[in-house]
Amino acid sequence: MSIQTISLWIMAILYILAGINHFVIPRFYEKIIPPFLGNKRLINWISGIAEIILGILLLIPAYTAIAAWGVIALLIAVFPANIYHFMKGWRKKKMVWVLALRLPLQFVLIWWAYSFT
Repeated sequence: MSIQTISLWIMAILYILAGINHFVIPRFYEKIIPPFLGNKRLINWISGIAEIILGILLLIPAYTAIAAWGVIALLIAVFPANIYHFMKGWRKKKMVWVLALRLPLQFVLIWWAYSFT
């Protein structure tokens, strides 16, 4: 098995597990959704389902590239939640360095997904 195949499997499993996590601990995700986006519960469900579906599609060779583009779109779509989470942490002085590190990590995740397009 090649490094790229292992990397793809790791990515897929991470997105599937992250998607499942949206339903296991929804309150965590709902708290970081900016209020201006509206129905936090619905947004959490949609993003959780999207992560699960994209994770599965990454493992189907005919859909890997499309799923990778979907992951990129999802990462861009959730970026406002990451900024909002950082700003909340900044105001409360909680986990600021972790939340700050998470912002550039999004670009690493986008690059990782792009490697499969």
